[in-house]
Amino acid sequence: MSEKTFYLVSLGCAKNTVDSHSMAALLQRAGYEAIDNPREAKFLIVNTCGFIQPAREESLNTLAKLARKKRKGQMLIATGCLTQRYREQVAQEVPGIDGMLGTRRWMDILELVERLNNHPPQPLYHLPNDATVGRDERGVLRAAVEGVSAYLKIADGCRRPCAFCAIPLIKGTLVSRPMDVILEEARQLQAAGVKELILIAQDTTDYGHDLGMQDGLATLLENLVKVVPEIPWIRLLYTYPGAITDRLIDLMASHPQILHYLDIPLQHAHPEILRRMRRPANMEWVYRTIEKMRRAMPDLAIRSTFIVGYPGETETEFQTLLDFLTEVRLDRVGAFTYSFEPGTASEPLGDPVPPEIKQERYNRLMELQSKISLQIHQSLIGKNLTVLIEGANRDLSVGRSYRDAPEVDGLVLIPGQHSPGEMLTVTVDSALPNDLIAHPAP
Repeated sequence: MSEKTFYLVSLGCAKNTVDSHSMAALLQRAGYEAIDNPREAKFLIVNTCGFIQPAREESLNTLAKLARKKRKGQMLIATGCLTQRYREQVAQEVPGIDGMLGTRRWMDILELVERLNNHPPQPLYHLPNDATVGRDERGVLRAAVEGVSAYLKIADGCRRPCAFCAIPLIKGTLVSRPMDVILEEARQLQAAGVKELILIAQDTTDYGHDLGMQDGLATLLENLVKVVPEIPWIRLLYTYPGAITDRLIDLMASHPQILHYLDIPLQHAHPEILRRMRRPANMEWVYRTIEKMRRAMPDLAIRSTFIVGYPGETETEFQTLLDFLTEVRLDRVGAFTYSFEPGTASEPLGDPVPPEIKQERYNRLMELQSKISLQIHQSLIGKNLTVLIEGANRDLSVGRSYRDAPEVDGLVLIPGQHSPGEMLTVTVDSALPNDLIAHPAP
């Protein structure tokens, strides 16, 4: 077992994936080798997720499994969201951990690894509360390349007051990355042949607020389309209701590189629930903005997420959400049952909605949305779409259209073999609620 080898597991969202890629890049730049087999690596690193209870359980189980199988001389390091917020619980439940690193100084992974290599007599925990991510990253690329697509992180942390969310407790407040650094990294990704650039943050529409910018995301995009003209797709994720400006809409509508796809987590549709969530509760803004966006971009694909079973949610309030979905007909919807999070502003509300009612409401919402998504997909039959090919075997190619973000949306299935990275024009033949079946256009 080489002293300069590591095995890294990344759990949770795409933002965590970027952090994992960045830590790996720092280690590799210092001469450490990434190993696929955990038994052969000196350092076992788990970048954890601590957002909700199921994610915490997955992280703890992954750490415990590696701790049980740890060989003599191996070092287990827990990093990320779970360790940042629940360090005592992690140390108690997984006694085999040798080191911890939080979210706010992930760039100190190399320092931690090298200190552990000196065989300290006790575990090393490096969990400062300073939220300096974004301004002290030692020149490492803050992107995760997945095939021909890349997630590029433009900010970290969040200053929004959402009552149910623990992200500010984990990540700290908003810290935007300097624009010139983001643009340079985009140039590097273009040179590497990336075909899809996906901008991510806890809230992409809040980019630049801490830098004194107004409408910073639009300014970033205006510069981005100039410096990476060879990247055909630029996709936005995690936009905040109320922060989608006319300038951003006009920019999306006028630049072909910026995909007509918007991820806007609305969380609910009843004003009283939204107020209890401490979310934007002006549903008139939602209706007006969706109409405005669709007028500017008739082919716009909108994705949203919703929480069911929030404390105090009545059947009438839930029905308002179903009525909203029926009326606005969003293209993609993800739903979650409410997860009680200690320490958040919603903690005093408790968790009064019974689990069986939460699940029943979740099932009703997803059944309704499945019908809506199928109807929208059926309307595409006979139409042409550009598809980014991601993989193929001898008989079938798999890709995504502009309507599909990686991992969270659907796929386009195409008979025959096409090369990964190819931008292929196809004609839609048939539709499923999540996926499309198509053939190459003549």
